[in-house]
Amino acid sequence: MLLGAVALLVAGETILKGFLDGVVFLVYWLVCFLCTGLAILTAYVDARALQSKGRKEARELLENTLSKIQDDAQKKPLPNKQNRLN
Repeated sequence: MLLGAVALLVAGETILKGFLDGVVFLVYWLVCFLCTGLAILTAYVDARALQSKGRKEARELLENTLSKIQDDAQKKPLPNKQNRLN
């Protein structure tokens, strides 16, 4: 989408500059702005999805780490009081 907007911008400023006038000029640039807006919207939605995925993975990592710590703590025998006094 962004590539299309850039292509429209370049074409409108170079090749098509003499052909665009009146309503055609307005419609052409509205399409260019629409493509740019859609590219921005797509980037925003993608960034939000990546942010959500990162939070989910961080939460899962924390939960897995805490679970492993709890399992290791339950498997480890309690220290004997006599061994601590010696």
